[in-house]
Amino acid sequence: MAHLLKAGLPAAVALLALPATASAHGVGERADLPIPLWLFAWAAVFVLVASFVAFAVLWPKPSLANRSSRLLGRAPLALEVLAGAFGVFGFALIVYVGLEGSQTATANLAPTAIFVLVWVGIPFASVLFGDLFAVISPWRAIGRAVGWAAARVGGGLPAPIAYPDRLGRWPAALMILCFAWIELAWSGREEPNSLAIVALIYTAVMLIGMSCFGADKWCRNADGFGVAFSLFALLAPLDWKERRCRLRAPLVGALQMPQVAGSVAVVCVLIGSTSFDGFSQGTVWNGASGVAQQLSDLLVALGLSAGAAVEIAHTLGLLLIVAVVAALYRLAVVAMSRTGGGRPPTAELARSFAHTLIPIALAYVVAHYLSLFVFQGQATLFLISDPLGDGSDIFGTSQSAVDYSVLSANAIWYAQVAALLVGHVAALALAHDKAMATWASQRVAIRSQYWMLLVMVAFTCIGLWFLSAGAA
Repeated sequence: MAHLLKAGLPAAVALLALPATASAHGVGERADLPIPLWLFAWAAVFVLVASFVAFAVLWPKPSLANRSSRLLGRAPLALEVLAGAFGVFGFALIVYVGLEGSQTATANLAPTAIFVLVWVGIPFASVLFGDLFAVISPWRAIGRAVGWAAARVGGGLPAPIAYPDRLGRWPAALMILCFAWIELAWSGREEPNSLAIVALIYTAVMLIGMSCFGADKWCRNADGFGVAFSLFALLAPLDWKERRCRLRAPLVGALQMPQVAGSVAVVCVLIGSTSFDGFSQGTVWNGASGVAQQLSDLLVALGLSAGAAVEIAHTLGLLLIVAVVAALYRLAVVAMSRTGGGRPPTAELARSFAHTLIPIALAYVVAHYLSLFVFQGQATLFLISDPLGDGSDIFGTSQSAVDYSVLSANAIWYAQVAALLVGHVAALALAHDKAMATWASQRVAIRSQYWMLLVMVAFTCIGLWFLSAGAA
Protein backbone atom coordinates (compact mmCIF):
# COMPACT_ATOMS: atom_id res chain seq x y z
CA MET A 1 0.00 0.00 0.00
CA ALA A 2 2.91 2.34 0.69
CA HIS A 3 4.12 2.35 -2.90
CA LEU A 4 0.53 2.92 -4.03
CA LEU A 5 0.25 6.06 -1.92
CA LYS A 6 3.64 7.33 -3.10
CA ALA A 7 2.58 6.90 -6.70
CA GLY A 8 -0.97 8.22 -6.43
CA LEU A 9 -1.04 11.04 -3.93
CA PRO A 10 1.20 13.47 -5.85
CA ALA A 11 -1.29 13.35 -8.70
CA ALA A 12 -4.11 13.86 -6.24
CA VAL A 13 -2.31 16.82 -4.67
CA ALA A 14 -2.05 18.47 -8.07
CA LEU A 15 -5.77 18.08 -8.52
CA LEU A 16 -6.48 19.48 -5.06
CA ALA A 17 -4.90 22.87 -5.71
CA LEU A 18 -8.18 24.21 -6.99
CA PRO A 19 -10.42 27.24 -6.46
CA ALA A 20 -12.33 27.24 -3.23
CA THR A 21 -15.71 28.35 -4.51
CA ALA A 22 -18.47 26.70 -6.44
CA SER A 23 -21.70 27.47 -8.17
CA ALA A 24 -24.94 25.57 -8.02
CA HIS A 25 -25.26 23.88 -11.39
CA GLY A 26 -28.37 24.79 -13.31
CA VAL A 27 -29.12 28.01 -11.44
CA GLY A 28 -27.74 31.43 -12.05
CA GLU A 29 -26.10 32.03 -8.71
CA ARG A 30 -22.80 31.47 -6.97
CA ALA A 31 -22.09 30.60 -3.38
CA ASP A 32 -18.98 30.30 -1.25
CA LEU A 33 -18.28 26.74 -0.22
CA PRO A 34 -19.13 25.92 3.40
CA ILE A 35 -15.52 24.71 3.82
CA PRO A 36 -12.52 24.98 1.44
CA LEU A 37 -12.57 22.74 -1.61
CA TRP A 38 -9.17 21.26 -0.82
CA LEU A 39 -10.53 20.01 2.50
CA PHE A 40 -13.50 18.38 0.75
CA ALA A 41 -11.13 16.71 -1.70
CA TRP A 42 -8.70 15.41 0.90
CA ALA A 43 -11.61 14.05 2.93
CA ALA A 44 -12.89 12.30 -0.19
CA VAL A 45 -9.47 10.79 -0.89
CA PHE A 46 -9.26 9.57 2.71
CA VAL A 47 -12.69 7.92 2.49
CA LEU A 48 -11.77 6.19 -0.78
CA VAL A 49 -8.47 4.87 0.57
CA ALA A 50 -10.10 3.78 3.83
CA SER A 51 -12.85 2.01 1.87
CA PHE A 52 -10.25 0.26 -0.27
CA VAL A 53 -8.43 -1.00 2.83
CA ALA A 54 -11.71 -2.10 4.44
CA PHE A 55 -12.72 -4.04 1.33
CA ALA A 56 -9.30 -5.72 1.22
CA VAL A 57 -9.56 -6.85 4.84
CA LEU A 58 -13.28 -7.62 5.21
CA TRP A 59 -14.22 -8.81 1.71
CA PRO A 60 -12.07 -11.91 1.07
CA LYS A 61 -14.17 -13.51 -1.68
CA PRO A 62 -16.81 -12.53 -4.26
CA SER A 63 -20.29 -12.33 -2.80
CA LEU A 64 -22.51 -10.07 -4.91
CA ALA A 65 -23.29 -12.70 -7.54
CA ASN A 66 -24.59 -15.04 -4.84
CA ARG A 67 -27.13 -12.58 -3.42
CA SER A 68 -30.67 -13.85 -3.92
CA SER A 69 -33.68 -11.76 -4.92
CA ARG A 70 -37.28 -11.97 -3.77
CA LEU A 71 -40.34 -11.93 -6.00
CA LEU A 72 -42.67 -9.08 -5.12
CA GLY A 73 -45.37 -9.48 -7.74
CA ARG A 74 -46.27 -9.29 -11.41
CA ALA A 75 -47.69 -6.40 -13.41
CA PRO A 76 -50.62 -7.07 -15.76
CA LEU A 77 -50.11 -6.80 -19.52
CA ALA A 78 -52.69 -4.01 -19.65
CA LEU A 79 -50.44 -1.83 -17.47
CA GLU A 80 -47.53 -2.32 -19.86
CA VAL A 81 -49.75 -1.38 -22.80
CA LEU A 82 -50.96 1.75 -21.00
CA ALA A 83 -47.37 2.71 -20.15
CA GLY A 84 -46.37 2.36 -23.79
CA ALA A 85 -49.35 4.45 -24.89
CA PHE A 86 -48.37 7.11 -22.35
CA GLY A 87 -44.85 7.17 -23.78
CA VAL A 88 -46.12 7.61 -27.33
CA PHE A 89 -48.51 10.37 -26.22
CA GLY A 90 -45.77 12.17 -24.30
CA PHE A 91 -43.41 12.03 -27.25
CA ALA A 92 -46.11 13.29 -29.63
CA LEU A 93 -46.90 16.14 -27.24
CA ILE A 94 -43.24 17.19 -27.06
CA VAL A 95 -42.90 17.20 -30.84
CA TYR A 96 -46.18 19.09 -31.31
CA VAL A 97 -45.43 21.86 -28.82
CA GLY A 98 -41.89 22.12 -30.17
CA LEU A 99 -43.17 22.70 -33.69
CA GLU A 100 -46.29 24.74 -32.99
CA GLY A 101 -45.57 26.52 -29.74
CA SER A 102 -43.63 29.63 -28.79
CA GLN A 103 -40.01 29.53 -29.95
CA THR A 104 -38.84 31.05 -26.67
CA ALA A 105 -37.18 28.15 -24.87
CA THR A 106 -38.35 29.19 -21.40
CA ALA A 107 -41.98 29.50 -22.54
CA ASN A 108 -42.16 26.18 -24.41
CA LEU A 109 -42.61 22.81 -22.70
CA ALA A 110 -40.37 20.88 -25.14
CA PRO A 111 -36.87 21.96 -23.94
CA THR A 112 -37.69 21.41 -20.27
CA ALA A 113 -39.34 18.06 -21.04
CA ILE A 114 -36.33 16.84 -23.03
CA PHE A 115 -33.41 18.17 -21.00
CA VAL A 116 -34.90 17.99 -17.49
CA LEU A 117 -37.80 15.54 -17.25
CA VAL A 118 -36.38 12.93 -19.65
CA TRP A 119 -32.61 13.27 -19.54
CA VAL A 120 -32.40 13.89 -15.78
CA GLY A 121 -35.74 12.83 -14.32
CA ILE A 122 -35.84 9.34 -15.83
CA PRO A 123 -32.36 8.38 -14.50
CA PHE A 124 -33.45 9.51 -11.03
CA ALA A 125 -36.63 7.44 -11.30
CA SER A 126 -34.78 4.48 -12.80
CA VAL A 127 -32.35 4.16 -9.90
CA LEU A 128 -35.31 4.03 -7.51
CA PHE A 129 -37.92 1.99 -9.37
CA GLY A 130 -36.04 0.05 -12.05
CA ASP A 131 -36.10 0.24 -15.82
CA LEU A 132 -39.27 2.26 -16.32
CA PHE A 133 -38.17 3.56 -19.71
CA ALA A 134 -38.29 0.05 -21.17
CA VAL A 135 -42.09 0.16 -20.89
CA ILE A 136 -42.69 3.83 -21.68
CA SER A 137 -40.22 4.06 -24.57
CA PRO A 138 -42.30 5.38 -27.49
CA TRP A 139 -40.09 3.67 -30.06
CA ARG A 140 -40.27 0.26 -28.45
CA ALA A 141 -44.02 0.68 -27.97
CA ILE A 142 -44.50 1.56 -31.65
CA GLY A 143 -42.30 -1.34 -32.76
CA ARG A 144 -44.15 -3.85 -30.63
CA ALA A 145 -47.54 -2.48 -31.66
CA VAL A 146 -46.63 -2.80 -35.35
CA GLY A 147 -45.38 -6.34 -34.80
CA TRP A 148 -48.55 -7.29 -32.90
CA ALA A 149 -50.81 -5.81 -35.59
CA ALA A 150 -48.86 -7.43 -38.44
CA ALA A 151 -49.07 -10.84 -36.78
CA ARG A 152 -52.86 -10.62 -36.60
CA VAL A 153 -53.61 -8.92 -39.88
CA GLY A 154 -50.97 -9.89 -42.41
CA GLY A 155 -49.45 -13.06 -41.02
CA GLY A 156 -46.45 -11.34 -39.39
CA LEU A 157 -43.44 -9.32 -40.44
CA PRO A 158 -40.41 -10.70 -42.31
CA ALA A 159 -37.73 -12.24 -40.09
CA PRO A 160 -35.31 -9.56 -38.84
CA ILE A 161 -31.69 -9.42 -39.94
CA ALA A 162 -29.20 -10.88 -37.47
CA TYR A 163 -27.71 -8.07 -35.40
CA PRO A 164 -23.88 -8.02 -35.79
CA ASP A 165 -22.09 -8.92 -32.56
CA ARG A 166 -19.19 -6.61 -33.39
CA LEU A 167 -21.62 -3.69 -33.55
CA GLY A 168 -22.81 -4.27 -30.00
CA ARG A 169 -23.73 -1.05 -28.21
CA TRP A 170 -21.58 1.25 -30.32
CA PRO A 171 -24.72 2.77 -31.91
CA ALA A 172 -26.04 3.65 -28.44
CA ALA A 173 -22.72 5.25 -27.48
CA LEU A 174 -22.87 7.33 -30.66
CA MET A 175 -26.48 8.34 -29.97
CA ILE A 176 -25.60 9.46 -26.43
CA LEU A 177 -22.64 11.44 -27.73
CA CYS A 178 -24.85 13.11 -30.34
CA PHE A 179 -27.40 14.06 -27.70
CA ALA A 180 -24.63 15.45 -25.49
CA TRP A 181 -23.43 17.50 -28.46
CA ILE A 182 -26.95 18.85 -28.96
CA GLU A 183 -27.19 19.75 -25.28
CA LEU A 184 -23.72 21.24 -24.86
CA ALA A 185 -22.45 22.45 -28.23
CA TRP A 186 -25.28 22.97 -30.72
CA SER A 187 -26.69 26.48 -31.01
CA GLY A 188 -30.09 25.08 -32.07
CA ARG A 189 -30.77 23.64 -28.62
CA GLU A 190 -32.47 26.92 -27.70
CA GLU A 191 -35.02 26.53 -30.51
CA PRO A 192 -37.97 24.23 -29.66
CA ASN A 193 -38.80 23.57 -33.32
CA SER A 194 -35.22 22.45 -34.00
CA LEU A 195 -35.39 20.06 -31.05
CA ALA A 196 -38.67 18.66 -32.35
CA ILE A 197 -37.18 18.07 -35.81
CA VAL A 198 -34.20 16.28 -34.26
CA ALA A 199 -36.62 14.12 -32.25
CA LEU A 200 -38.39 13.16 -35.46
CA ILE A 201 -35.09 12.32 -37.16
CA TYR A 202 -34.14 10.14 -34.18
CA THR A 203 -37.51 8.42 -34.44
CA ALA A 204 -36.91 7.70 -38.12
CA VAL A 205 -33.53 6.14 -37.28
CA MET A 206 -35.13 4.03 -34.56
CA LEU A 207 -37.97 2.85 -36.81
CA ILE A 208 -35.60 1.92 -39.63
CA GLY A 209 -33.34 0.04 -37.22
CA MET A 210 -36.25 -1.82 -35.64
CA SER A 211 -37.61 -2.81 -39.05
CA CYS A 212 -34.22 -4.29 -39.95
CA PHE A 213 -33.11 -5.94 -36.70
CA GLY A 214 -36.28 -6.24 -34.63
CA ALA A 215 -37.64 -3.88 -32.00
CA ASP A 216 -36.16 -5.48 -28.88
CA LYS A 217 -32.70 -6.15 -30.31
CA TRP A 218 -32.34 -2.65 -31.80
CA CYS A 219 -33.65 -0.88 -28.69
CA ARG A 220 -31.33 -2.86 -26.41
CA ASN A 221 -28.26 -1.88 -28.43
CA ALA A 222 -28.89 1.29 -30.43
CA ASP A 223 -31.35 3.44 -28.46
CA GLY A 224 -29.04 5.78 -26.58
CA PHE A 225 -31.75 6.81 -24.12
CA GLY A 226 -32.92 3.25 -23.49
CA VAL A 227 -29.40 1.90 -22.99
CA ALA A 228 -28.35 4.74 -20.67
CA PHE A 229 -31.48 4.51 -18.54
CA SER A 230 -31.25 0.70 -18.37
CA LEU A 231 -27.72 1.00 -16.95
CA PHE A 232 -28.88 3.32 -14.19
CA ALA A 233 -31.77 0.94 -13.51
CA LEU A 234 -29.27 -1.84 -12.77
CA LEU A 235 -28.52 -0.03 -9.51
CA ALA A 236 -32.18 -0.02 -8.47
CA PRO A 237 -33.50 -2.30 -5.72
CA LEU A 238 -36.32 -3.35 -8.05
CA ASP A 239 -35.60 -5.71 -10.94
CA TRP A 240 -38.25 -5.94 -13.67
CA LYS A 241 -38.20 -8.87 -16.11
CA GLU A 242 -41.17 -10.07 -18.14
CA ARG A 243 -43.47 -7.92 -15.97
CA ARG A 244 -42.21 -9.67 -12.81
CA CYS A 245 -40.81 -7.43 -10.09
CA ARG A 246 -38.12 -8.75 -7.77
CA LEU A 247 -36.39 -7.10 -4.81
CA ARG A 248 -32.60 -7.36 -4.85
CA ALA A 249 -29.64 -6.16 -2.79
CA PRO A 250 -27.83 -2.90 -3.64
CA LEU A 251 -25.27 -3.03 -6.48
CA VAL A 252 -26.16 -6.61 -7.45
CA GLY A 253 -27.96 -5.57 -10.61
CA ALA A 254 -24.79 -3.96 -12.02
CA LEU A 255 -23.39 -7.45 -12.56
CA GLN A 256 -26.06 -7.94 -15.24
CA MET A 257 -24.56 -5.29 -17.52
CA PRO A 258 -24.11 -6.92 -20.95
CA GLN A 259 -20.44 -7.43 -21.77
CA VAL A 260 -20.72 -6.63 -25.47
CA ALA A 261 -18.81 -4.47 -27.90
CA GLY A 262 -19.32 -0.78 -27.14
CA SER A 263 -20.37 -1.33 -23.53
CA VAL A 264 -17.28 0.49 -22.23
CA ALA A 265 -17.85 3.33 -24.69
CA VAL A 266 -21.39 3.88 -23.39
CA VAL A 267 -20.33 4.49 -19.78
CA CYS A 268 -17.30 6.56 -20.80
CA VAL A 269 -19.50 8.81 -22.94
CA LEU A 270 -22.00 9.18 -20.09
CA ILE A 271 -19.28 10.19 -17.62
CA GLY A 272 -17.35 12.31 -20.09
CA SER A 273 -20.32 14.26 -21.43
CA THR A 274 -21.59 15.07 -17.94
CA SER A 275 -18.06 16.05 -16.89
CA PHE A 276 -17.77 18.45 -19.81
CA ASP A 277 -21.11 19.98 -18.87
CA GLY A 278 -19.63 20.89 -15.49
CA PHE A 279 -16.28 21.98 -16.89
CA SER A 280 -17.88 24.19 -19.54
CA GLN A 281 -19.59 26.27 -16.83
CA GLY A 282 -16.30 27.53 -15.45
CA THR A 283 -13.91 30.33 -16.24
CA VAL A 284 -11.11 27.94 -17.28
CA TRP A 285 -13.23 26.96 -20.27
CA ASN A 286 -15.86 29.65 -20.61
CA GLY A 287 -14.15 32.77 -19.24
CA ALA A 288 -13.29 35.88 -21.21
CA SER A 289 -9.82 34.46 -21.87
CA GLY A 290 -10.77 30.82 -21.38
CA VAL A 291 -9.95 27.87 -23.58
CA ALA A 292 -13.24 28.08 -25.50
CA GLN A 293 -12.69 31.75 -26.36
CA GLN A 294 -9.13 31.10 -27.50
CA LEU A 295 -10.22 28.18 -29.66
CA SER A 296 -13.07 30.22 -31.12
CA ASP A 297 -10.75 33.12 -31.94
CA LEU A 298 -8.35 30.75 -33.67
CA LEU A 299 -11.14 29.20 -35.74
CA VAL A 300 -12.52 32.62 -36.67
CA ALA A 301 -9.02 33.62 -37.79
CA LEU A 302 -9.06 30.56 -40.05
CA GLY A 303 -12.19 31.87 -41.77
CA LEU A 304 -15.10 30.32 -39.86
CA SER A 305 -18.10 32.30 -38.67
CA ALA A 306 -18.33 33.16 -34.97
CA GLY A 307 -21.26 30.78 -34.41
CA ALA A 308 -19.59 27.84 -36.15
CA ALA A 309 -16.34 28.53 -34.27
CA VAL A 310 -18.13 28.33 -30.90
CA GLU A 311 -19.86 25.07 -31.85
CA ILE A 312 -16.62 23.48 -33.05
CA ALA A 313 -14.75 24.63 -29.94
CA HIS A 314 -17.35 23.04 -27.68
CA THR A 315 -17.38 19.91 -29.82
CA LEU A 316 -13.63 19.56 -29.43
CA GLY A 317 -13.92 20.11 -25.68
CA LEU A 318 -16.63 17.46 -25.38
CA LEU A 319 -14.62 14.92 -27.37
CA LEU A 320 -11.48 15.69 -25.36
CA ILE A 321 -13.14 15.13 -21.97
CA VAL A 322 -14.72 11.88 -23.16
CA ALA A 323 -11.29 10.77 -24.42
CA VAL A 324 -9.70 11.63 -21.06
CA VAL A 325 -12.29 9.53 -19.21
CA ALA A 326 -11.74 6.62 -21.59
CA ALA A 327 -7.97 6.96 -21.24
CA LEU A 328 -8.12 6.89 -17.44
CA TYR A 329 -10.21 3.73 -17.50
CA ARG A 330 -7.94 2.20 -20.13
CA LEU A 331 -4.93 2.98 -17.94
CA ALA A 332 -6.49 1.12 -15.02
CA VAL A 333 -7.38 -1.88 -17.20
CA VAL A 334 -3.92 -2.14 -18.78
CA ALA A 335 -2.32 -1.92 -15.34
CA MET A 336 -4.68 -4.64 -14.06
CA SER A 337 -3.84 -6.85 -17.03
CA ARG A 338 -0.17 -6.74 -16.02
CA THR A 339 -0.86 -7.84 -12.47
CA GLY A 340 -0.28 -11.50 -13.29
CA GLY A 341 -1.99 -14.53 -11.87
CA GLY A 342 -3.65 -15.90 -14.99
CA ARG A 343 -5.15 -12.60 -16.09
CA PRO A 344 -7.74 -12.48 -18.92
CA PRO A 345 -7.04 -10.54 -22.15
CA THR A 346 -7.13 -6.75 -21.84
CA ALA A 347 -10.22 -6.30 -24.03
CA GLU A 348 -12.13 -8.90 -22.05
CA LEU A 349 -10.96 -7.33 -18.78
CA ALA A 350 -12.18 -3.90 -19.92
CA ARG A 351 -15.67 -5.21 -20.66
CA SER A 352 -15.88 -7.31 -17.49
CA PHE A 353 -15.09 -4.29 -15.29
CA ALA A 354 -17.22 -1.79 -17.25
CA HIS A 355 -20.13 -2.19 -14.82
CA THR A 356 -17.98 -0.62 -12.09
CA LEU A 357 -18.34 2.73 -13.88
CA ILE A 358 -22.14 2.77 -13.65
CA PRO A 359 -22.25 4.24 -10.09
CA ILE A 360 -19.79 6.94 -11.21
CA ALA A 361 -21.96 7.82 -14.20
CA LEU A 362 -24.97 8.11 -11.90
CA ALA A 363 -22.99 10.13 -9.35
CA TYR A 364 -22.01 12.63 -12.05
CA VAL A 365 -25.63 12.94 -13.18
CA VAL A 366 -26.76 13.65 -9.61
CA ALA A 367 -23.87 16.01 -8.89
CA HIS A 368 -24.19 18.07 -12.07
CA TYR A 369 -27.95 18.06 -12.61
CA LEU A 370 -29.46 17.98 -9.11
CA SER A 371 -30.08 21.72 -8.91
CA LEU A 372 -31.31 21.80 -12.51
CA PHE A 373 -33.85 19.11 -11.71
CA VAL A 374 -34.96 20.64 -8.42
CA PHE A 375 -35.40 24.15 -9.76
CA GLN A 376 -36.12 23.89 -13.47
CA GLY A 377 -38.24 20.81 -12.77
CA GLN A 378 -40.66 23.11 -10.96
CA ALA A 379 -41.17 24.96 -14.23
CA THR A 380 -43.14 21.93 -15.41
CA LEU A 381 -46.05 23.13 -13.26
CA PHE A 382 -46.64 26.26 -15.31
CA LEU A 383 -45.36 24.90 -18.62
CA ILE A 384 -47.80 21.97 -18.58
CA SER A 385 -50.66 24.45 -18.19
CA ASP A 386 -49.35 26.59 -21.02
CA PRO A 387 -47.29 24.14 -23.12
CA LEU A 388 -47.42 26.23 -26.31
CA GLY A 389 -46.57 29.47 -24.53
CA ASP A 390 -49.69 31.13 -25.91
CA GLY A 391 -51.14 32.29 -22.59
CA SER A 392 -53.45 29.34 -21.92
CA ASP A 393 -53.99 27.93 -18.41
CA ILE A 394 -55.20 24.35 -18.84
CA PHE A 395 -54.62 23.12 -15.27
CA GLY A 396 -54.69 26.45 -13.44
CA THR A 397 -50.96 26.44 -12.66
CA SER A 398 -49.64 28.80 -15.35
CA GLN A 399 -48.96 31.50 -12.77
CA SER A 400 -46.87 29.33 -10.46
CA ALA A 401 -43.20 30.23 -10.05
CA VAL A 402 -39.94 28.46 -9.27
CA ASP A 403 -39.17 28.44 -5.55
CA TYR A 404 -35.38 28.77 -5.23
CA SER A 405 -35.56 28.48 -1.45
CA VAL A 406 -36.37 24.76 -1.59
CA LEU A 407 -32.66 23.96 -1.36
CA SER A 408 -29.89 26.28 -0.26
CA ALA A 409 -26.66 26.52 -2.21
CA ASN A 410 -24.79 24.82 0.65
CA ALA A 411 -27.31 21.97 0.78
CA ILE A 412 -26.89 21.45 -2.95
CA TRP A 413 -23.11 21.41 -2.59
CA TYR A 414 -23.22 18.83 0.23
CA ALA A 415 -25.58 16.65 -1.81
CA GLN A 416 -23.32 16.89 -4.85
CA VAL A 417 -20.20 15.94 -2.90
CA ALA A 418 -22.05 13.10 -1.17
CA ALA A 419 -23.23 11.77 -4.55
CA LEU A 420 -19.69 11.80 -5.92
CA LEU A 421 -18.30 10.09 -2.84
CA VAL A 422 -20.98 7.40 -2.57
CA GLY A 423 -20.77 6.71 -6.30
CA HIS A 424 -17.02 6.18 -6.24
CA VAL A 425 -17.09 4.02 -3.11
CA ALA A 426 -19.78 1.89 -4.76
CA ALA A 427 -17.58 1.63 -7.87
CA LEU A 428 -14.67 0.48 -5.70
CA ALA A 429 -16.90 -2.15 -4.10
CA LEU A 430 -18.00 -3.50 -7.48
CA ALA A 431 -14.41 -3.53 -8.74
CA HIS A 432 -13.18 -5.33 -5.63
CA ASP A 433 -15.87 -8.00 -5.89
CA LYS A 434 -15.13 -8.50 -9.59
CA ALA A 435 -11.39 -8.77 -8.91
CA MET A 436 -12.03 -11.45 -6.30
CA ALA A 437 -14.00 -13.39 -8.91
CA THR A 438 -11.39 -12.85 -11.65
CA TRP A 439 -8.14 -13.78 -9.87
CA ALA A 440 -7.72 -16.96 -7.86
CA SER A 441 -5.26 -15.36 -5.45
CA GLN A 442 -6.69 -12.82 -3.02
CA ARG A 443 -3.35 -11.03 -2.87
CA VAL A 444 -3.16 -10.69 -6.65
CA ALA A 445 -6.79 -9.53 -6.79
CA ILE A 446 -6.14 -6.78 -4.24
CA ARG A 447 -2.94 -5.73 -6.00
CA SER A 448 -4.85 -5.48 -9.27
CA GLN A 449 -7.09 -2.82 -7.74
CA TYR A 450 -4.35 -0.36 -6.80
CA TRP A 451 -4.67 1.31 -10.17
CA MET A 452 -8.44 1.25 -10.01
CA LEU A 453 -8.20 3.10 -6.70
CA LEU A 454 -6.00 5.74 -8.34
CA VAL A 455 -8.53 6.17 -11.12
CA MET A 456 -11.35 6.55 -8.58
CA VAL A 457 -9.32 9.20 -6.73
CA ALA A 458 -8.71 11.01 -10.01
CA PHE A 459 -12.40 10.86 -10.99
CA THR A 460 -13.44 12.15 -7.56
CA CYS A 461 -11.01 15.07 -7.55
CA ILE A 462 -11.79 15.98 -11.14
CA GLY A 463 -15.50 15.79 -10.34
CA LEU A 464 -15.06 18.17 -7.39
CA TRP A 465 -13.12 20.56 -9.57
CA PHE A 466 -15.83 20.53 -12.21
CA LEU A 467 -18.44 21.24 -9.55
CA SER A 468 -16.44 24.29 -8.50
CA ALA A 469 -15.72 25.31 -12.08
CA GLY A 470 -18.37 28.04 -12.08
CA ALA A 471 -16.44 30.06 -9.58
CA ALA A 472 -14.70 33.20 -10.80
